Amino acid sequence: MMDLLHIKSLRPGADGNNPLAPNAANYDEARANPHPDLPDPLRLNDGRSVKTAAQWWHERRPQIEAAFDRDIYGRVPAKIPAVRWELTGATAHRVGKYPVITEHIVGHVDNSSYPYVNVDIQLSVTVPAHAKHPVPVIMELAWTGKIAQMIHRMEKGPDWREEVLALGWGYAKYVPTSVQPDDGADLTHGIIGLVNKGQPRKPDQWGALRAWAWGASRAVDYLQSDRLVDGSQIGIEGHSRYGKAALVAMAYDPRIAIGYISSSGAGGAKLLRRNFGETLENLAGVGEYHWMAGNFLKYAGPLTEKDLPVDAHELIAMCAPRSVFISGGSPHAGDGWVDAHGMFMAAVAAGPVYRLLGKSGLESDTFPAMGTPLLSGDIAFRQHHHGHTPLPNWPYFLTFAQRYIHLR
Repeated sequence: MMDLLHIKSLRPGADGNNPLAPNAANYDEARANPHPDLPDPLRLNDGRSVKTAAQWWHERRPQIEAAFDRDIYGRVPAKIPAVRWELTGATAHRVGKYPVITEHIVGHVDNSSYPYVNVDIQLSVTVPAHAKHPVPVIMELAWTGKIAQMIHRMEKGPDWREEVLALGWGYAKYVPTSVQPDDGADLTHGIIGLVNKGQPRKPDQWGALRAWAWGASRAVDYLQSDRLVDGSQIGIEGHSRYGKAALVAMAYDPRIAIGYISSSGAGGAKLLRRNFGETLENLAGVGEYHWMAGNFLKYAGPLTEKDLPVDAHELIAMCAPRSVFISGGSPHAGDGWVDAHGMFMAAVAAGPVYRLLGKSGLESDTFPAMGTPLLSGDIAFRQHHHGHTPLPNWPYFLTFAQRYIHLR
């Protein structure tokens, strides 16, 4: 990819492990904003101001989306094979004290054009066993394997699934890596490899975040066809890199009613122009470049974050007028890498678009004390006292979500 872009070298990302390294991660707020001027989400490329909702929908939003497609997350191919959903089983069981039914579903992506790559989307749907009507569903981008075990060990307190079921809602679990492996060496596999027939990407083609978001939208396709689910009330939740993907999915798919975006950091809700914890250069490095479009590498080589045509506040703005809950943990407990303050700043900067569309942004533009929930606007925010985990903010998200999602 660097050869295709004629790039000889990339700037190194921040080192989060060695505070004495020349490129040690910065956690000093005084040095965190080298580029404080952000692209204006309400100014067209020709300099005109956006003054009406119609201008936003028909002129400015398409410009922002095109910039994210070209330079940040990559374009989804015009032709993607169809998905055939198969219900492989259903079980009646309990989650805590709640009797439930869980459906197990596989989405088989047609690989007749390139049989060497198989893509089977893994999805499950759990709803209250005695629901009399279709129920709202919160879809989690689900971790598997060792990372899932690690996150589970960090979680102390009520099970989020029980909190959802207590409201009479259901939940779904979608496995993003069943769509696209989380590895740069596997870009010739998964849905990206299938569509490209095993060939490398072009610079403007989608990376894993956009592919995972595409898979989330296919899961929404299924959920909207499920008689147990209220297809107009589907929320999404993702944590860490899956928080990034959940925000991308919501930005691009208007059918997703609400989002819980946990500790998403750079490439998610955090401003890429910030120098705090994870940086743009980390996203362009060997461990994460496959999340992004190939063109993104330019901004860690000849260009800088100041040259980005868009930033995270405009990704959040693409979700408007739907409601988003932005969440992070404490830097003192291990979640400084994701830069909660940088995510808050992006949420504030998305507010003008929400207000243009008749909604509200955050209730305050002052970074709140840790543990203080900001829930009264249509964008919500809370930084919890714990580390890299979504669990402490689930109750706050569900309180926020009940303003928008209801049993019928």
